Amino acid sequence: MHSRRIATLTLALCLGMAPLGAVAQEARQPLDRIVAVVNEGAIMNTQLEDRVARTRSQLEAQGQQVPPDDVLREQVLDRLIIEEIQLQMARENNLSVDDTELNRQVRAIAQNNGMSLDEFADALEADGLSLGVVRDQVRRELLMRQIQQRRVGSRVSISDAEVQRFIEQQGGGMSTEQARRALFQQKANSEMQTWVQEIRSQAFVEERLGSGS
Repeated sequence: MHSRRIATLTLALCLGMAPLGAVAQEARQPLDRIVAVVNEGAIMNTQLEDRVARTRSQLEAQGQQVPPDDVLREQVLDRLIIEEIQLQMARENNLSVDDTELNRQVRAIAQNNGMSLDEFADALEADGLSLGVVRDQVRRELLMRQIQQRRVGSRVSISDAEVQRFIEQQGGGMSTEQARRALFQQKANSEMQTWVQEIRSQAFVEERLGSGS
């Protein structure tokens, strides 16, 4: 049976994002508590613990060193905060995800796992998840990608001269379009880091990680 980790990693690769997006959040448990307030939103402890567990599994599967628990929880919480800020921005900009695009992405995830949609749904159910929950999470990921493209993509400009220099630096062997795409990705990655720092600094964030356990 395919594991939840495989589905999670495939989702991240399918959306062209870092493998940080969760496939699903576990059901809320009694006595849940807030670990961070983000503007008008909140991140709950169950969200954090579920993401920490899956991030740890992903790192282990990739053969990477897993940070100490307290460091990992801090890192994951910061990622959740950034995600929450982006989702709030998407809502403020009235962004939405078309059902046709959503269905296409979910089918692509199933295919990348070597399964039909029905088989994928069965595999998720075996992991204690559901296709509906996965659809909701894919929608979230697509909304974040939209706001990223709108805010970051508009910052990137590439001249013909830059493209030619890039081709020369790479020793030739690539088309102008290939070079333009590669150069755009490089610049976009740099701008993304700057943008994330900006939205994080401008948001109201109150972390409560150390209050209780």
